[in-house]
Amino acid sequence: MREYLLKFSPVIITVGMALCPMPEGLTPEGWYFLSIFIGVIVGLIIEPVPAALVGLVGVSVVAVLGLVDSNPTASRNWALSGFSNGVIWLVFSAFMFALGYKKTGLGRRISLILIKYLGRNTLGVGYAIAFSDALLAPFMPSNTARSAGTIYPIVSNIPLMFNSTPDHEPRKIGSYLTWVGIASTCVTSSMFLTALAPNLLAVDLIAQSSGVQISWGQWGKIMIPAMLPLFLLTPWLAYVIYPPTQKNSPEAPAWAAKELEKLGSVSRKELMMLGYAILALFLWIFGKDLGINSTIAAVLVLSLMVLSGVISWDDVISNKSAWNVLVWFATLVAMASGLNKTGVLPWIGTLSAEYLQSMPPASVALFLVLMFFVFHYFFASTTAHTTALMPLFMVTATGLLPAEMIPKVALMLAGSLGLMGIITPYATGPSPIWYGSGFISQARWWFLGLVFGGIYLGSMLILTLFYV
Repeated sequence: MREYLLKFSPVIITVGMALCPMPEGLTPEGWYFLSIFIGVIVGLIIEPVPAALVGLVGVSVVAVLGLVDSNPTASRNWALSGFSNGVIWLVFSAFMFALGYKKTGLGRRISLILIKYLGRNTLGVGYAIAFSDALLAPFMPSNTARSAGTIYPIVSNIPLMFNSTPDHEPRKIGSYLTWVGIASTCVTSSMFLTALAPNLLAVDLIAQSSGVQISWGQWGKIMIPAMLPLFLLTPWLAYVIYPPTQKNSPEAPAWAAKELEKLGSVSRKELMMLGYAILALFLWIFGKDLGINSTIAAVLVLSLMVLSGVISWDDVISNKSAWNVLVWFATLVAMASGLNKTGVLPWIGTLSAEYLQSMPPASVALFLVLMFFVFHYFFASTTAHTTALMPLFMVTATGLLPAEMIPKVALMLAGSLGLMGIITPYATGPSPIWYGSGFISQARWWFLGLVFGGIYLGSMLILTLFYV
């Protein structure tokens, strides 16, 4: 019985909410749309079916009911609007870049080189893990693929060399490396716009709800300098707060050297992948000045990767993760746009303004960033968090803050998405993988999440105070 209730909870919540008395200020279409939207969010959190299917069901039901537009053709155009969104295809292309790193072996080689030269002591291994993540982050929007799929398989071999397992002396080295692995990827996910797929989704939702456009360069200009000190401190903070008992690791460089020998010399395809990554980064940073859209740049580089054989066309059409994310994000973008089209966002903004209008603008900005971060305790998906809360927080900010502050607050909200992944064992994609290694107990993970979450949140609030 409990299993069925859980499986059908999105439908139960949607129907139950729709049958409740309609709030004053909303049209029937807006209220029913909001009910379906809440049901979709619940579905994304619980996942009784795949997340992409949840989104498809949501837009289909809305379109059939004509809640966004009573005209069938207009309703269809709205339902499919997300698939024409440039950000969605940028995310898709970046997933293919991640595949290129994996298929060519370049990602593994970079990580092993860093361990070889930085891994003589445990703190050095921690920094090697962090730098490996940072080097891959600008080109891999899936932190799950980056951290759990590329970094974790390498790191998981290191504790075994010191006889540190989840059941035998986990604190010797395994627990420390596990925490550095997840903590560093959370920081790099906020450092670069293309380091976390929900960052790109957030940027698009911000543009829809407020008209504010955030480019790769604008993001990097603020977030890279702001996150760099936190990134450099993270392995050391973990070393101090959650220290390993094994301080030296002379075997790690030797092991990495042997693994590099097995890989052999750098292949032509690895060099090509490196060149394409640099080309993509260059176009993302300077493309605006050159008149090149970032999405078109990504598609161009992807095309070159296929034409040159770095990846094959079969790799593209068989990459289930990339296509799944494309459908998932496209439907969520459409649903988020419907919030504005049906009058839900203006209604929420009016209500929020009544409670916060007495606060000075700086306090409102800090409050919004604080609550946006803390609310992630209720989400097991950064994407669901972004879809549910970003439009709400942006419409609140638009109604309460001076126009010149809106772009800055928008960047602070979006920039915190990566950092909030540290707070729970389920807060971001790689968390269950690192937690599942067994080196850190659930109670200890929650405690460390609270400590590091407080540090990360504090850094965002300080940045907000000085930037906004």
